[in-house]
Amino acid sequence: MYRSHNCGELNASNINTEVTLAGWVQKSRDKGFMNWVDLRDRYGITQLIFDESRTDKTVFELAKTLGREFVIQVKGTVIEREAKNKNIPTGEIEILVSELTILNSALTPPFTIEDETDGGEDIRMKYRYLDIRRNPVKNSLLFRHKVAMEVRKYLSDLDFCEVETPYLIKSTPEGARDFVVPSRMNEGQFYALPQSPQTFKQLLMVGGMDKYFQIVKCFRDEDLRADRQPEFTQIDCEMAFVEQEDILNVFEGLTRHLLKEIKGIEVEKFPRITYDYAMKTYGNDKPDIRFGMKFGELNEFAQHKEFPVFNSAELVVGIAVPGAGNYTRKEIDGLIDWVKRPQVGASGMVYVKCNEDGTYKSSVDKFYDQEDLTNWAKATEANPGDMIFVLSGPANKTRAQLSALRMELATRLGLRNPQEFAPLWVVDFPLLELDEESGRYHAMHHPFTSPKPEDMALLETEPGKVRANAYDMVLNGNEIGGGSIRIHDKATQQLMFKYLGFTEEEAKAQFGFLMDAFQFGAPPHGGLAFGLDRLVAILGGQETIRDFIAFPKNNSGRDVMIDAPAAIDDAQLKELHIKIDAI
Repeated sequence: MYRSHNCGELNASNINTEVTLAGWVQKSRDKGFMNWVDLRDRYGITQLIFDESRTDKTVFELAKTLGREFVIQVKGTVIEREAKNKNIPTGEIEILVSELTILNSALTPPFTIEDETDGGEDIRMKYRYLDIRRNPVKNSLLFRHKVAMEVRKYLSDLDFCEVETPYLIKSTPEGARDFVVPSRMNEGQFYALPQSPQTFKQLLMVGGMDKYFQIVKCFRDEDLRADRQPEFTQIDCEMAFVEQEDILNVFEGLTRHLLKEIKGIEVEKFPRITYDYAMKTYGNDKPDIRFGMKFGELNEFAQHKEFPVFNSAELVVGIAVPGAGNYTRKEIDGLIDWVKRPQVGASGMVYVKCNEDGTYKSSVDKFYDQEDLTNWAKATEANPGDMIFVLSGPANKTRAQLSALRMELATRLGLRNPQEFAPLWVVDFPLLELDEESGRYHAMHHPFTSPKPEDMALLETEPGKVRANAYDMVLNGNEIGGGSIRIHDKATQQLMFKYLGFTEEEAKAQFGFLMDAFQFGAPPHGGLAFGLDRLVAILGGQETIRDFIAFPKNNSGRDVMIDAPAAIDDAQLKELHIKIDAI
C-alpha cells in the first residue's frame, strides 16, 4: 500500500511511530535550512518537516522542488510539533521525513485549493475535479453519502426492497419534456429517459413486491435554476395495501430519522394543512413556516370605500412585518419598487405603519380612518411597531406576489435560519388544473393519482373541485417530496384518461401496458418520492444543490468540464438514421 495512515488520523499517541503517507501538497514553506509541507488527502492535513540537519541531503533538496498539488509519498517518524495547531486534529504532531517519492507532478491549478478560494463558479465547474479537493465540496459529497446511507438503513429495516428500474423507456406525458435517445436497432424510433420510475414502481406493486424503494436518477428537459438540474436523484418509494395515513406515517418517520441522525434535532409530529389553506394563508403550496407573516384577507374592510384600486380588485390581502414600523420612506419605496419588478409583477403596494401608541399611519389615509386600519391590523395580526403591506388584484396572481414579498422580507429580516427545520405536510391538492390557453384540464400531479372517493361524482359536473389523494412534504419553504394513492383499477384509470382529454386509442398507445397489468390483480397502492439533491442541500444548510452533486450542469444544462452536450459525427448520425436540418 502507498500509505500506512491517512492524513487526518495521526496524533500525539503516534509519536515515535514510523509511518507512510501519500497525498497532495497543499502548500510548502521553505525557510532555507528547514522546509515544511502540508500534505492533504480526503481525511485531513498532516504537516511534514524536512530538516537540513536531520534529513538526507537528496531528500531535502527534492523537497524544495515540490509544487502545489504534487502527488507525493513520504516515509518518516511522527514527532511532536513545536508550534502546535489546535484547529486541526493532527495539529500536535508532524512527520520528520526520511524518504520522499514524487508520484506525479502537477501544473499550477487555475484557482487555490482552499476553503475560501479565488476561483469563480465558472472556472471551478470547468475544473470540477479540482474543486472536489476543496473541503466545502468534498464535505458536501460526504454529507450526501451519509444521508443516502441513513435512508437505505431506515427503509431496509422496514422491509423495503431496493429494485432498479430501466433508464431506456417509452416517452409518456408526465408534465415535463423528455430527453429522448435514438435506437440504432429500431430505425426511426426512440427511447426516453425516465422523468420518474412512476409506472415501473406501480408494476412492481402488481408484481407483489409490496414495499419498493430506489435511489434513482431521473431526467427532465426543463429550464434550470439553483435547485434544479436536467438529471436529478429521487428517493423513490411505493407500498401496496396502504392508505394515505400509512404512507404519511412511514415517510414522516424517515424524515424525523434523518433530522435526528444527521442534524441531532428531535421533531414532534409534523403539522398538516390543506392545499386551500396553504394558498390562502401563505400564497403558495410549499410554505415556509419557520416564521409568521400569515396573510390577512382585507376585502371586507378595504372595499366599498372611496379607493377604486381596492374596489375593483378580486382580492385585497396583506401581511404584518414584525418590527418594520420604523422603516424609512426610502426603505418602503425600495420595497414598492421590488414588488413592481417584472419577476413579481405588482402594480403598486399600500403600507400601514402600526405606531407604538396604537395609532396607524398609512399611504391611503385619505380613504381609510383609524377604525378601518384597526380592522386591517386585526386581520393581519399586526402589533404595535409592525408594518402592514397590502397588495390587490386577481386572487391567484396577488397571492403569488405577496408570497414572494413575504419570503424576501423574511430573508432580509434573518427569519430563515438554515439550521432551523420546520417540516409539514400539505394535503388535499386539486386533482386537475385548467390550462387557460387550451381550455383542457391537466393532472396536477400525474394521470395515475387517485381522486378522493367522496369527490368522484364531481368529475362529471365540477372537475376543478375534485380533490386528489395526494400529499407533499415541505421543509423550510421547499417541496422535498410528494406522492399519492394511485388508481389501481382499469375502469377508474380509463375515466381519468377521459377527463384528461386522451382518446381511448391515445391512452392505449401511451399506457396500454399499465392498463393491461391492472387486469391481473393490482393491489391498492401508493407512494412518494423525495428529491434527494434538494433534501440534502436543505439539511446541509444551503440554498443550491450544485455542491451536493459531484459533476453538476450549469444553468444552460451544459457540463462545461467535458463540454457536453456536443455534436456527433456524420457516421453516427447515419447509423442512427438521423438527419439534422440546418439552423
